[in-house]
Amino acid sequence: MTALAPCSETPKHSPRRRDRRQALADLLMALTRALGRADVSLMRGAFEESLRHVVPARSILLREAGSRWIGRPEAGAAIESIALDVPAADPASRGVLQATFDPGCRLGDWDFQMLGLATHLGALVLEIERTRLQLIRTGGSNGVRPKRDGAAPLIGSTPAMNALRGSIERVAVTDFTVLLEGESGVGKELVARQIHELSRRRTGPFVAINCAALVESLLEAELFGIEERTATGVKGRRGKFEIADGGTLFLDEVSDLSLSAQAKLLRSIQDLAVERVGGHGAHTVDIRIVAATNRSLARLVERKRFRLDLYYRLSGVDVRVPPLRERREDVLELARYFLERHRSTRSLRLSTAAADALVAYDWPGNVRELERLMERAIALTGTDVIELEDLPDTVSGDYAAALVPSLTRNEKLRAWGSRYVRLTVDRCCGNKRQACRVLGITYHTLQAYLKYPIYQTETSAALESWTSSAPVETDVENAASG
Repeated sequence: MTALAPCSETPKHSPRRRDRRQALADLLMALTRALGRADVSLMRGAFEESLRHVVPARSILLREAGSRWIGRPEAGAAIESIALDVPAADPASRGVLQATFDPGCRLGDWDFQMLGLATHLGALVLEIERTRLQLIRTGGSNGVRPKRDGAAPLIGSTPAMNALRGSIERVAVTDFTVLLEGESGVGKELVARQIHELSRRRTGPFVAINCAALVESLLEAELFGIEERTATGVKGRRGKFEIADGGTLFLDEVSDLSLSAQAKLLRSIQDLAVERVGGHGAHTVDIRIVAATNRSLARLVERKRFRLDLYYRLSGVDVRVPPLRERREDVLELARYFLERHRSTRSLRLSTAAADALVAYDWPGNVRELERLMERAIALTGTDVIELEDLPDTVSGDYAAALVPSLTRNEKLRAWGSRYVRLTVDRCCGNKRQACRVLGITYHTLQAYLKYPIYQTETSAALESWTSSAPVETDVENAASG
């Protein structure tokens, strides 16, 4: 093949052999650095960006052959493009390497040779992506650094969790947009990942966006991408919509978007098409939208803080993720899971008092708060047993205030029960019948507890226990059997 004329913008596109070797080395180093990234889709982006600097290309796109994202020349621009097959062991898994060039830019022998070699590197990139996504889906990382979700897996056997699993399985088989509602820390991103992994898109990317962290001035470039040379010193790159092509796009805390940002997002969700900043014409993307919010979107619509048209685009298939206080029976199972996950660091177990305090706590921070609490206990507990005093006051406060003084004074069970009954009657404003319903005991048993002297000495308590234990115990047994 004879060398063609160089790019019109570059008077002399004939790099020296040393520069060519350095360009290839830079490409390989970029791929090596991308291996350590948690997001597997970043490797493909690193490959495209590095190859664009090796050959005089305006843009480089590496795609699966079946991808719906196909680069098209901009309307009205005499842009030239070529597409090369990316080989694969399975013909169904082959890819396409597409390169576009500015008008008048022609390739030489070395450029064609590099693009040919790049197809083989692209085959490795696509295979690494497929392998990593499969490992993440099956839970077997095999040395690959796992991606932290900031929450535990879907652990729990309560009816609320079983209902949540059923909802996930039903919506996963569809391609409908899903709206996840729940308080902060309940694990909405984890639920979104479960929906993705159970769907037909499981081999595609899962791309998460924290809407609360988006900078207003950079929102369009972050979501939709930006073309090369849009402004001085600006490099072209893909947006989150384009990166999620063939997979799932997770919009976390969508309620934090400004009204102007909501307007920009609406059209892309409606048409599933994006236009890069500085580009001409929109490109269709094949993605599924999963949105999450910790506030009621319906109430925000009533207060004119969320667009009604965007609300109707996101809502409809709604899944509520229950807070931890509504499934207290799962607290200990989750706590033991977190302890087991860090067993290589320290092997700890919960004492009975600490376990009871964890169950009694309301967990305003939900699963995320429980996870951090277990990490705190692993770091600071002096023995191999997590005791009540090892928990922070915010968690053990009410439970310790009710139990520890009685333990310190070595009070009898009847004395502690009598104190609790008196407090309950006081909360019921002296209504003993209501207190019986709250405590689940008979009126006769309530009277026995109220008559018990709780402020007596140990000697008198011991004597009293011999003389009056029988009728009280009978009352307690009757209450338990009733």
